[in-house]
Amino acid sequence: MAVRFGVFAPVVGALVLAMGLAGCAKQPSELVVYSARNEQLIKPIFDRYSAESGEKIRFVTDDAGPLIERLNAEGANSQADILMTVDAGELWHAADLGLLQPVKSDVLEANIPESLRDPQGRWFGFSVRARTIVYSTERVKPEELSDYAALGGERWKGKLCLRTSKKVYNQSLVAMLIAEFGEPKTEEIVRGWVANLAAEPFSNDTLLMEAIAAGQCDVGLVNTYYFGRLLRDKPDLPLKLFWADQAGQGVHVNISGAGVTAHSPRSEQARKFLEWLSQPEAQAMFAGQNLEYPASLEIEPDPIVKAWGDFKRSPMNVAQAGELQAAAVKLMDRAGYR
Repeated sequence: MAVRFGVFAPVVGALVLAMGLAGCAKQPSELVVYSARNEQLIKPIFDRYSAESGEKIRFVTDDAGPLIERLNAEGANSQADILMTVDAGELWHAADLGLLQPVKSDVLEANIPESLRDPQGRWFGFSVRARTIVYSTERVKPEELSDYAALGGERWKGKLCLRTSKKVYNQSLVAMLIAEFGEPKTEEIVRGWVANLAAEPFSNDTLLMEAIAAGQCDVGLVNTYYFGRLLRDKPDLPLKLFWADQAGQGVHVNISGAGVTAHSPRSEQARKFLEWLSQPEAQAMFAGQNLEYPASLEIEPDPIVKAWGDFKRSPMNVAQAGELQAAAVKLMDRAGYR
């Protein structure tokens, strides 16, 4: 019996292994997403995709910094397929570290404007927000406003509120200003802002807008979706958006976006998911969940967002928010913007 077992064991083992592999092949694959986008915003998207494709999605949420550090530490052993963040600078940083792989896709290139994706195809924007001026409708006339630089003028002495320079959204804005004007001019602009502050910088855009509504200051800089969220909950607040720099380059925009990780075990499935995100229904849902603009220019934004009116956006590639972010941080520090 022992001899027979020894003879047939490899055969039996091979059959068991083959059956096991066949069983695994029939199981739906599971994409793994590392996301800096909040769970309540992404879970409905993932659920919809799973319902349509049969593909399960497991996700981990955290701030972009820790997620990028985790990807870097995991290296080739990482099980993550997609990194999703809420700022172009963060995606650029991950790509610069070699954590994202180039994706060649006619679908993504057709659906996502060139200015909203990495020139090397390592990441793509799927929703857009503008960082622009918000003002008190009780104390400010819109014709008094113009561009970002003008907020450092005498008119706004002691009347400007800003969010902290530690937040990546402001770092990216200043990086884009450097791309447009160069460092000397941008430092002059930021020093003007600091000189006009009515209060210490706020920890978030919502507190900033509430300070304007309360009369602590008259104007500030915010991401459009924060404005939408606040006014959806408190529609009577005397606040309105002003589209900055319409006589120049246009409003600076940023993205929520994603890329396929360098060591993705399921890179083909990951690419298909990104392509799905660029399609009309997913675009409307991805942007609408957070009152952002769809990345695709063919898709209408949520009615709340559409009601803010049309505006000219800067044509510069948002990758520059990452390329110049280190310079922006140093500049803000020199200018005393905390």
